[in-house]
Amino acid sequence: MYAVIGTGGKQYKVSEGDVLYIEKLPVEADSTVEFDNVLLVGKDNGEVVVGKSVVEGAKVTAKVLAQGKAKKVVVFKYKPKKHYRKKQGHRQPYTKVQIEKIEA
Repeated sequence: MYAVIGTGGKQYKVSEGDVLYIEKLPVEADSTVEFDNVLLVGKDNGEVVVGKSVVEGAKVTAKVLAQGKAKKVVVFKYKPKKHYRKKQGHRQPYTKVQIEKIEA
C-alpha cells in the first residue's frame, strides 16, 4: 500500500517504513505526526483512489526521528569589473520522519 501526501509545498510518495526528509515541522523528536493532506492512495489489490483535492477519511501517521539542518549551500554573487562580491551561506532546516501507518 502506498500514498501520495502533500506537506511543505511538496508531494511525496510514501509506503509504510519509509524514511523521509521533509520541510521543518514544529514538533519534538520521538513524537507522532499525522498527515491529513492525502492526495492519492494505492491499495494492495491494484485499486487506486484519487481524491478531488484530498482523499476523504485517509491519513498517514509518521514518527518524528530527528530535527536537523542540511549541508551548507554557498550563494556567491559577483559582478565583473565593479568590485562587487557577496558570499552567503544557507542551511535548510528539515524534519526526518518514518512512515508508520497508512489508513484509507
